[in-house]
Amino acid sequence: MTGSAREVALVTLTACEKQGAWSDLALKKNIRAARLDARDAALATRLCFGVQQNQMLLDFYLSKFSTVKLERIEHKVLNALRLGVYQIAFLTKVPVSAAVNESVELARRYSRNPRSPGLVNGILRSVARNAERLPVIEEKDPAAYLSIRYSHPLWLVQEFLTVLGPAETEALLDADNGKPSTTAQVNVHRFTMKEVAESLLAQGVEAKPHPWMPDCLLLQGTGDLESLQAFQEGAFYIQDPAARAAVLAASPEPGMRVLDACAAPGGKSFACAIAMGDRGEVLSCDIHAHKKALIDAGARRLGLTSIRSTVQDAKVRREDWTEGFDLVLADVPCSGLGIIRKKPDIRYKDPAPLEGLPAIQRAILDNVSGYVRPGGVLLYSTCTLLERENGAVVDGFLAAHPEYAPEPFTLPGPAGEAPEGRLTLWPHIHDTDGFFIAKLRRHP
Repeated sequence: MTGSAREVALVTLTACEKQGAWSDLALKKNIRAARLDARDAALATRLCFGVQQNQMLLDFYLSKFSTVKLERIEHKVLNALRLGVYQIAFLTKVPVSAAVNESVELARRYSRNPRSPGLVNGILRSVARNAERLPVIEEKDPAAYLSIRYSHPLWLVQEFLTVLGPAETEALLDADNGKPSTTAQVNVHRFTMKEVAESLLAQGVEAKPHPWMPDCLLLQGTGDLESLQAFQEGAFYIQDPAARAAVLAASPEPGMRVLDACAAPGGKSFACAIAMGDRGEVLSCDIHAHKKALIDAGARRLGLTSIRSTVQDAKVRREDWTEGFDLVLADVPCSGLGIIRKKPDIRYKDPAPLEGLPAIQRAILDNVSGYVRPGGVLLYSTCTLLERENGAVVDGFLAAHPEYAPEPFTLPGPAGEAPEGRLTLWPHIHDTDGFFIAKLRRHP
């Protein structure tokens, strides 16, 4: 594939809609195939994510200017229109003429209908003429208004409103549409924070200490992370502070035997090994062989010898592991609705299959709880904000497992204390992924 930043964004958006591709992976693949330089790669990313973050709002605007119903417009043509409106409404540094002309050209190149370029041209020129007075959302129902304004499906907005109320829900939705920080977890087993920061600075990357998570750097201007010398030397890996917080809550110590039951791509296993000074054993499991390979590659790059991996379904019992671990991490498969900032398209996935997740999560928790030795810790976590996948799963587990009890823990900074042994991290409060953590101690 060859092409411009806008073409890469169009192809990626269409793949996400028509083929179920994940935008972050598809975007990376298409940028590489088009051989975009760093500047165009950044623009393609901004356009793709920007459209996904605002898709329902963009469609609302388009519906006011198009004489053709949006559902009757070809997918690629509709995405060309969305790209144009996004640039006009949100990217003030992009000339309107470029936004319009490039979308017209995309329609000409990708549509089977010879009238599509004219349609795109007419709609976008109407939008451009009204750029300073775009249509107002007149929904009186708070959920419906917030759904369109922040492009979150109505069912999800209603869930958040029930838990948070209107003001906090709007703050969360706004945060979901923001740009997350890139956080590097420093491999302090082998390097100091100062050494890593200086190495990054020498390659033009700004690195400053995270405001409240220890041994972490916030990065800016990274470009291709994997090309950086510090990355290649195993000085850091990328992990959200929320995931690191789960490991801090678990409190791994040197000499422990740790099971990471759903480990890929390995971030929590790496954090455990580093916290343990690479002394002890961390067994990292995943159900897929190719993900096991990712864990192995990461451990080798970081120089962590205490990690070994295996392919294992966390729902399937291993009798030889019974009561064999001081600490078991169960970061279970979930709806992922806490990482909308990083995967903006996840909000549009069909909610029906999500209904079966609590049963899977509970089955994993029931199974791996048997691997914890008496007196050991079971750490349950998800990257979602839905109560039915979080507290409700833990409550059901505790009711059926009297050998376990919640254990209070304390995290640094705004995360603070969790006196009931569970905590939710929120993007709009903690500037992290949306994340749930529950610490359970098995009675001796």
